[in-house]
Amino acid sequence: MNILFFSAKDYEIPYLQAANKTNRQLKYVREPLSLETASKAIGFETISIFISDDGSAPVLEALFAIGVRFIAIRAVGYEHVDIKKAGELGISVVNVPDYSPFAIAEHAIALMMALNRNLVVADKQVHQQNFTTDKLIGFDLKNKTIGIIGTGKIGSTLAKIMHGFGCKLLGYDIQHHKVLTELYGLEYVSLEELCNQSDIISVHTCLTPETKYMVNASLIKKMKKGVMLINTSRGGCIKTTDLLQGLETGQIGYFGADVYEQEKGIFFNDFTGKELKDDVLKKLLTFENVLITPHQAFATREALTNIAETTFESIQCWEEGRRSPCTLTKIINLEDTSAPIEAANLTHA
Repeated sequence: MNILFFSAKDYEIPYLQAANKTNRQLKYVREPLSLETASKAIGFETISIFISDDGSAPVLEALFAIGVRFIAIRAVGYEHVDIKKAGELGISVVNVPDYSPFAIAEHAIALMMALNRNLVVADKQVHQQNFTTDKLIGFDLKNKTIGIIGTGKIGSTLAKIMHGFGCKLLGYDIQHHKVLTELYGLEYVSLEELCNQSDIISVHTCLTPETKYMVNASLIKKMKKGVMLINTSRGGCIKTTDLLQGLETGQIGYFGADVYEQEKGIFFNDFTGKELKDDVLKKLLTFENVLITPHQAFATREALTNIAETTFESIQCWEEGRRSPCTLTKIINLEDTSAPIEAANLTHA
């Protein structure tokens, strides 16, 4: 079987090739999937896409018309794919629900530590031969209250690590996991109470209609003055214009993110020497207490290996007429207990 990979990155190709145990013919396309590029899939029954690809109904219809019957998403998130439409067409869709919660959780902590200890500012100063510490004062994580929005696999991993720092843990999720309370003392509270009590808030939920703009002006007002806000989940969970207002007033003291609300077409591309036309992102990048990384949290050797291997395992199931455990096509209700834990449909308290 031949397989076409949209949005293929040079760094992931070796991992995909290594996971191709049966020597299938692989073709890599750098461009993302769209209505304009869908025709590149002519002759392929199986394709693989990434988070920057367009899996809307019109694109799926175009793919079906040229013979595509199986789509493997090389990521956890699938909000960019119309799962219901795929099911109606008879296109099977799979994702990678559990490739490495450690990669994401550890990156969230890296953002926390870099912001807290002013590492970016310190690095710039030292390279300018400025070795003063006046602007480099941080705080101890021990005894601070950490609020975790979404306690699925990634949120749970973050809880374990932050417990090791000696932090008090608060959690918000529609599913309460007793083991987190038993092992790490995590207390489940309302979203408002979490915001009111937390020194650091870390977002770890998927993007659904209920979580779209979950963090907005109203919720930001309920946060502690000077709170640190971290987002390594989906950019759309935070309303960026409200975030900017919070930064300008000092209500938000630090912001770190590996995602951005309008990142499509920007992240994973090189704009060096070019004009960035997104004024909101440009404004966000002017704050010294903001640290943005370009959706790189997943990019560890272990995670890339797991993504590639899980992708090919699902393809193997398809080839053999078996349903992969990663199949999404029939998971329409995100509260379905068969859905991955990270797909929990979080709602406002």
